[in-house]
Amino acid sequence: MTALTRNDSPLAPATTAHPTLAERYQALLAGTSSDTHHWLAEQLAMACELADDLPDSLDQLHAWSARHAAQVAADYAHYLEQRAQGAPRQYFTHRAQALWFLQQVAPTKAVDGAWLFSALRHWQDPRFHGLIRTYLEELGDGDPRCNHVLIYQRLLSRLGCLEPVSLDDACYLQGTLQLALGACGDDYLPEVIGYNLGYEQPPLHLLITTYELAELGIDGHYFQLHVTIDNAASGHANKAISALQQLCPREGRELFYQRVRHGYRLNDLGTDTPTLISRFNLDAQLLAALEHKRLFGQFMHADRCRLQQRTVNQWLAEPGALPAFLQALQAQGWIKRGMDPAQSRWWSLIEGPSAPMFGVFDAYEKQLWHDWIANGWQAPLRRVPPGSWEAALGQEPPPATRKQSMNIDTLIAQMAGNRHALPDGLQATRTYLHVTGLAQEGPH
Repeated sequence: MTALTRNDSPLAPATTAHPTLAERYQALLAGTSSDTHHWLAEQLAMACELADDLPDSLDQLHAWSARHAAQVAADYAHYLEQRAQGAPRQYFTHRAQALWFLQQVAPTKAVDGAWLFSALRHWQDPRFHGLIRTYLEELGDGDPRCNHVLIYQRLLSRLGCLEPVSLDDACYLQGTLQLALGACGDDYLPEVIGYNLGYEQPPLHLLITTYELAELGIDGHYFQLHVTIDNAASGHANKAISALQQLCPREGRELFYQRVRHGYRLNDLGTDTPTLISRFNLDAQLLAALEHKRLFGQFMHADRCRLQQRTVNQWLAEPGALPAFLQALQAQGWIKRGMDPAQSRWWSLIEGPSAPMFGVFDAYEKQLWHDWIANGWQAPLRRVPPGSWEAALGQEPPPATRKQSMNIDTLIAQMAGNRHALPDGLQATRTYLHVTGLAQEGPH
């Protein structure tokens, strides 16, 4: 699931009485948030001041969705035509920018589908089955190879970016909204339906992201998966419209749809994907990483190594000296910018199992160094077909299903937030499918 393009919107500052978004996000994951209804009402009050592109009538939703899909397809075809004519990538200038983006959106990807959690309790009402089916597909029906949260975690792990990083509080907004809607869904059903409607319409940025990640040697299966599963013909985008039409009451129809539109606008809170990506600054990111390392490395180097008459320890002991330190590395010939980083002595010190500084920089930090040294130099592209890693995982048999005697409430509790991605949650998902009779049969 991927949200429609969002615009910047103000965030209420955190105070001692109001937790930060990161704190609220963690509290919702742990099930300890106490004022979720009030906070969600505040977010809806901001969202209702925004405009939307929904049609005035529910009967026009399928046509609206088809027009949206057609426009995205046309825009993507234009993008591909430009690239074929030699235009550069629109989003990711280099691999470090892509890794940065993947970490920025990790809090949202870690709770994929969470806004639909409350629908699980209505498994006996067929009108909810479209929402439940969408949620279960986000959970991969309990198969660890298909669980969306696990797919994203595996991606970060392969890239060496699994460990949490310090993020701006705004990075937690959409994930917090999704958890809050999941926790309060019975009281905010129209808003949940509206949010789901907006989040499930495949946007242009999803297609471009998938294409450019593959160019950079990054498996974009997670993003490719959402291009296919959210399709407007028979996928989640279509199910979102059907769920709205089935659950909209005959009495109070206009008020219900108005609340749906408010929920839809929640997708517009926060920062849209292209804007977020454009905020990456390679020089600033490298200097920030070095400043963090400086505190740990200022006494760890031998004095025999000098740059412009200063020891490395002296360089690292002085706050604000790192830009000059980078210049000194270049002046002394340790770094040759604009060339293959392998040609720089500095790169040989930090990359490889026998490098003297092996382990000092993590995968993302080394990518920052690599792309900063390269400074426009590019190795031949090595496109990775989306899903190549996941296809390899698919060769392994899924875990055996264990018999359990849990009641339905216990099963549902283990499918909340992102607990469904843990072994017990995966098992609970499979048992839920069996108990409720909602497991889908394959072709036979």
